[in-house]
Amino acid sequence: MSGSSRIVAVLGPTNTGKTHYAIERMLGHRTGVIGLPLRLLAREVYDKIVAIRGPSVVALVTGEERIVPPRAKYWVCTVEAMPEGMGADFVAIDEIQLCADPERGHVFTDRLLRSRGTNETLFLGSDTLRGPIAALVPEVQFIRRERMSQLVYSGSKKISRMPARSAIVGFSIDNVYAIAELLRRQKGGAAVVMGALSPRTRNAQVELYQNGEVDYLVATDAIGMGLNLDVNHVAFSSLTKFDGRRMRHLAPNELAQIAGRAGRGMSDGTFGVTGEAPPLDDGVAQAIMDSRFTPMKKLNWRNAALRFGSVEALIDSLEVSPDSEHLIKARSADDLNALKSLSQEAEVIARASDGPSVRLLWDVCRIPDFRGISHAEHASLLEVVYGHLHERGAIPDEFMARQIRRIDKTDGDIDALSKRLAYIRTWTYVAQRNGWVRDESHWRAETRIVEDRLSDALHDRLTQRFVDRRTSVLLRRLKQKEALLAEVNDKGEVTVEGEFVGRLEGFRFTPDKSAQGTEAKALKSASLQALAPQFHLRADRFYNAPDTEIDFTDQGGLMWGEYAVGKLVAGAEPLRPMVEVFVDEAAGPDVEQKVQRRLQHFIDRKVAALFEPLLNLSRDEELSGLAKGFAFRMVEGLGVLPRAGVAQEVKDLDQDARGALRKHGIRFGQFTIFMPLLLKPAPTRLRLVLWALAGGLQEFPDAPPPGLVTVPVAKGAPEGYDTMCGYRDAGERSIRIDMLERLADMLRAEDSRGGFEAKPDMLSITGMTLEQFADLMQGLGYKAERGEREKVKAAPVEAEKPATDVTEQPAAEETPTPEAPAEATESTEAVAEAPATEPASDETEVELFYTFTWGRQRPANRAPRREQRQGQGPGKGKPRGKPQDGRGKPQGKKGGKPQGGKTFSSRPPQKEKAIDPDNPFAAALMGLKDGN
Repeated sequence: MSGSSRIVAVLGPTNTGKTHYAIERMLGHRTGVIGLPLRLLAREVYDKIVAIRGPSVVALVTGEERIVPPRAKYWVCTVEAMPEGMGADFVAIDEIQLCADPERGHVFTDRLLRSRGTNETLFLGSDTLRGPIAALVPEVQFIRRERMSQLVYSGSKKISRMPARSAIVGFSIDNVYAIAELLRRQKGGAAVVMGALSPRTRNAQVELYQNGEVDYLVATDAIGMGLNLDVNHVAFSSLTKFDGRRMRHLAPNELAQIAGRAGRGMSDGTFGVTGEAPPLDDGVAQAIMDSRFTPMKKLNWRNAALRFGSVEALIDSLEVSPDSEHLIKARSADDLNALKSLSQEAEVIARASDGPSVRLLWDVCRIPDFRGISHAEHASLLEVVYGHLHERGAIPDEFMARQIRRIDKTDGDIDALSKRLAYIRTWTYVAQRNGWVRDESHWRAETRIVEDRLSDALHDRLTQRFVDRRTSVLLRRLKQKEALLAEVNDKGEVTVEGEFVGRLEGFRFTPDKSAQGTEAKALKSASLQALAPQFHLRADRFYNAPDTEIDFTDQGGLMWGEYAVGKLVAGAEPLRPMVEVFVDEAAGPDVEQKVQRRLQHFIDRKVAALFEPLLNLSRDEELSGLAKGFAFRMVEGLGVLPRAGVAQEVKDLDQDARGALRKHGIRFGQFTIFMPLLLKPAPTRLRLVLWALAGGLQEFPDAPPPGLVTVPVAKGAPEGYDTMCGYRDAGERSIRIDMLERLADMLRAEDSRGGFEAKPDMLSITGMTLEQFADLMQGLGYKAERGEREKVKAAPVEAEKPATDVTEQPAAEETPTPEAPAEATESTEAVAEAPATEPASDETEVELFYTFTWGRQRPANRAPRREQRQGQGPGKGKPRGKPQDGRGKPQGKKGGKPQGGKTFSSRPPQKEKAIDPDNPFAAALMGLKDGN
C-alpha cells in the first residue's frame, strides 16, 4: 500500500447518497473494486456503471455470476467474491456495519482490516461503527453524511389502508407470500423481492413496481441493503426474525436500515407497522427518525491466516480467537460446519493428505448451502464434489449434465421453482470456479440459461399469483386520471384496456365473478368510469330501437332482448303503469332519463294497442248515467267482470244503455260480462300483469297456455285470477269464458229441472270427457246424477228427410271464438260417438251416463219461476219431471200439462215488461210469448 493512500469512512443513515458517492470516486480512478453485501445490489451497481462506461471495462463477480471482459478496469463484486492482490487504485466496501452480523460479519471485518486501494479506500455504512473503525484503522478519516430527506413514523396501518408506493417487510417466505396475496385481493397486487431470488427474477419483480404496474412491494429485509426503489412508506409486519439459531427482536439500528428505504433523494418518507406487529415504542421510533443508535463496540472476526497442512490444522486455525478488545470470534459459519462434518469421513481424510488437497477441501466447503435442506445433506453433496475434483481434477461432464437436466424443468408452483432455482445456484457457483469443470464457458452458459429460464418461470408464477393485472392497471389509470378505453362485444363482455372485467347486461354492469371483496369493489369502480361512454352509446341505440326489441315478462320485468332494463310499477290507474329502470348510477342521469322515457313510451303504446276497445270505452263522451258508470266498472275490471258481482247493475241497465255498451264490443253473458277482443293471449298476458301491479302482489301468477278451452284450476291463486285469465273456475278445471257462454246457449234449450244428458256438442266445445264434464257442471251449480244402462247398438242409418217441423229458436249473441285444439276435438268426438262403457256380460254392455239438473236452492219465499207467478195456461210451462222409459232415459212430451194446479194472482194485471235478450231464460220466454 502506498503511503499516499487515502482511507475514508463515509458514515451516515440511509438515503445519504453514500453508494452513489463511492461510484463517482471509483470512476475517477483508473481501476477500482467495490464490494457489496448482496448479489442483487451488485447487479444493480454493475448496471449503473455499464450505463456510464460501457460493458467492455466493467466486471461483475459474485458467487454465481462472473462477467469479466478482457479489458476490465472496474470490478463490482459481492464482498465474499472480491479478488485479492489486484492492486486496484480504488477499493470500497459498502454496508460496512455488517461487520457485526453473526453469520457474515467476519468477512466484512476481514475486508475492513486487509482490503486497501493503492490510492483510495472507502468504507460505507452506519455511524454506529465509528468507534471500532477508528480503533482498528488508525489512519482512517471520517465523513459524516446527513439524510437528504426526513423520515417520519406514522404508526400502525391496516394493509387495506396502506398508501400507494409502500413496501411491506416480512421476515419469512410464508409471511411475505401471505401479505402479497392479501394485497392482490385488496389492491390489485404486489411485487415480491427476496434475497433468495435470482437477480433476473428480482429485477423483473422490481420492474413491476418501478413502472407502476403495482403500487406495493412485499420484501424481506434484503431491501435494507442499498436497493434503490421509489418507496414512500415502509411498514413492518413483524419486529422479530429468525437469525439462523433463534427468534430475536430487531435492534433499532436494524429497523432504521430497512425503514430508511422510504423516501428517495429529496422526497420525505414514512415508516410504521402493520398486521400483527405492535406499535413501536416512542423512544425507538424517535431514535430511527433522528438516526441515533447505540454504538457498536465489537466486530465479528475469523482468522485469515489459515494453515493447510492438515484438516485438523485448518480447523484449528479457523478457531483462533482474536487478540483485540474490539474483535470477537465469529460463531461457526456454514463453511466451517461443513468442514467439521467432512473431517469425520474416513475417505475425505484419506484424500486430504497434503496441503493442496486440504486447500481444495476448504474451497469445496465454502460452496454456499443455497438449498437449505439440512447440514448433513449439504455435506454429502460437498463430499461428492470433492471426490470428483480430487480424483479426476474436474467434475465429469456427464455428472454435471445429469444434475442440470434434473433441475431444468419450468413446471410446478412457486415453491417447486424456488427449490430448483436454489439447486441450480449450487451448480452455477461450481461452474464459476476456475478449473472445477473442463469446459468452463460451456457449463457457465448452461447453468446461466437454466437459471434464467427458471427465473422467468418463477417471475411468471409470482406475477400470476400475486398480481391482478386487470385490477392494478385500472386502479393505476384511475389514480393517474387517465381516460380508460372500454370495449363491449356483442355478448356483453366488457374489456377495459384489453382486460376482461365483467359483463354489461342492459345498463347494469356485473363485475367478473372471480373478483371478491375489496378487489371486486375496486374493479367495479374503475370499470364503471371506463364504461361511461358506452352507457351513452347504448342508451342512444336503445332509445331508437323498435318496440319489437322490447318486451315485458309475466313478472312485470322489462326486457331489451335478453337483458332486463327495468320493471313495471303500479301507477295511478291500472291502465297507466309506471316504469322503474335498471341503470347503474355511474351511467349518469341523462342515460337514466333516456331509458325511462323509452320504456314508458313502450308500455304506453303496448297498453293502447292491446286495450284499444277498453280505452275507447273509457273515452266515449256519449255515454251517460248508468251506462257511463258501468263503463267505468268495465275499465276498472280490465274488460272482464263476473256477472254475479254486477248483477244489480246489469239489471238496472235499460236496452238503450246496453245497446250503447254493445257498440264497444261488450258481451253480456250468462256468467261473465266481457269484451271478446280482450280475451286473446296478448291482452290476457298484459291484463294479468296490470292486475297484479294494481293489487300489489309480490309474485305475479303466470298466464295459462294460449288456445286451451279448459285448464286445471290454479291452486292457491289470488282471488279473481281465473277471471283475469279469461276463465271461470268450475270443479277441478277452469273453462274459457267465451266457450262457457257457448255452452250456456246450449244449456238454455235443455230441461234443467226435469234433467238432461250431455250432448256431443257440449263435450266437443269443452274438450272434456264425460266425467270431466260432469265435474264442470257441478262447478257451475248443477247436480250430476250418475247412472248405468244397457248399451243399445246403433241401427243402420237411413237417409235423413228434410226437417219441416222444427221451430227456429232465437239465436243467442254470437261470439267469435278460436277452435279447440285438435287433440281435444278428437277426444270429445270419440266420447260423443262412444260413451264410456263397461262390459256387463259376454253379450250385453252397459254405458255410463249422467243426468244433470239445476242444483242451487232458491229462497223459500220466492216462487219457482216468474212465469208461474204471472199465471200460465196449460201446455205453456215446462214439466217438473219426466217419466223414465225402460232404458232410464227421460221422456217428455211437448205441451205436456204441468203437474199441480194453476197459480192465480189477486193483483191487477201489470204492463208487460220487455224481455231481456241476455236473460238465461230468454229463449223460453220468447217461446211462451209467441205461444200466447
